[in-house]
Amino acid sequence: MTRNLPQWLAYLEQLHPSTIDMGLQRVAEVAARLHVDRPAPLVITVTGTNGKGSTCAALEALLLACGRRVGCYSSPHLLQYNERVRIAGQMVADADLCQAFAAVEQARAEISLTYFEFGTLAALWLFSQAGLDVVVLEVGLGGRLDAVNVVDADLAILTSVGLDHQEYLGTTRESVAFEKAGILRPGIAVVCGETDLPSSFVARVDELGCRLLQRGVSCDWQALDGQGWQVRLCSLQAESVSLSLPDVSLPRNNLLLALQALHWLALLPSAEACAATLGALRMPGRMDRRWLHRDGKSRQLCLDVGHNPHAAAYLAAQLAERPQSRCAVFGVLADKDLDGILDQLKGSFEHWYLAAPDCPRALPGAQLLTAVQQHGCAATLAATLPQALEQALASVDEKTEVLVFGSFFTVAECLQYLQSSDWRMHD
Repeated sequence: MTRNLPQWLAYLEQLHPSTIDMGLQRVAEVAARLHVDRPAPLVITVTGTNGKGSTCAALEALLLACGRRVGCYSSPHLLQYNERVRIAGQMVADADLCQAFAAVEQARAEISLTYFEFGTLAALWLFSQAGLDVVVLEVGLGGRLDAVNVVDADLAILTSVGLDHQEYLGTTRESVAFEKAGILRPGIAVVCGETDLPSSFVARVDELGCRLLQRGVSCDWQALDGQGWQVRLCSLQAESVSLSLPDVSLPRNNLLLALQALHWLALLPSAEACAATLGALRMPGRMDRRWLHRDGKSRQLCLDVGHNPHAAAYLAAQLAERPQSRCAVFGVLADKDLDGILDQLKGSFEHWYLAAPDCPRALPGAQLLTAVQQHGCAATLAATLPQALEQALASVDEKTEVLVFGSFFTVAECLQYLQSSDWRMHD
């Protein structure tokens, strides 16, 4: 049977009895049949509670600027599945994904795979066919038992350690860090954004003889007077180098990790190329500021996919650096730490416009409204996120920023609505 991409994705969603099934045995067996466990001569694997996507994007962009042929696998996607698999800086085409899915389907035979496992194997198959120099892999959940971990990393990056997905990773930073340490391999370098590393991670680093490159010790950054920032990086020869960089839209801690990783691997482009590349780097849904125009009216919009307390703390700090009038459009999934998110952001908005995202995992709107009001916030509940967004846009003028956040689903639903509406949107 020949399937198009939507048909393949619908098939993948019903293939396995559970959405998440932690373990490597099934996916490793299919990877061996496909011969995809070494998709490129150099593999960089990125894990962490938050910041994985922007770190992977920076690695990809810098490697492309260095003239390398790069494959990048990240998840989840925002608007279309093709975002997850990029080769040479471009999303792969529907036809290529369908070909990869067919190859995985033939190879798996009797083995059941989850949606994420199937997609990971398809990405690795595409990378293996593409003659790449480097592959960048973003862990989906945890690390130790994640499908990405069927591939041995030559360098690992840990962006951050916080509490999320606690039903799978445990309820303490120690347990989360233990799971994330599963991507380490003997003797490799590991670049860490955490300045307070849990002992479980450090113990695994020591046990495997890894070279630890930690923010605040091996590398760091500081803001420059006026504009820009300066980074300090260490190399295999232990000599420090400094780079002066322009203002950026993505988190500097994450960009620092990408710079340190590539400097360690002797793959960093020139200082001028680093500055130009990172200065221009944007990611949809990550402190993603845009303007909206309709009927002679203009509105400020910001989109952010942050969905846990760790991300909310970063978001609150970013908003504090740019004080202005703001309102929120907010929807969240039922398995997230809502109280933890609200504790960080309850003082950041003049009003909250609420709705449940259009997905089965969403927290119902009535529960969301109760929680937000219990944190002392003024709030209005709408039937849908597009209605909540329109209410917010109607209630403000061009001097007030409307921030959409809480989930990939929340941001995606609002973006899709805006693209189909009569609002004109630009950066």
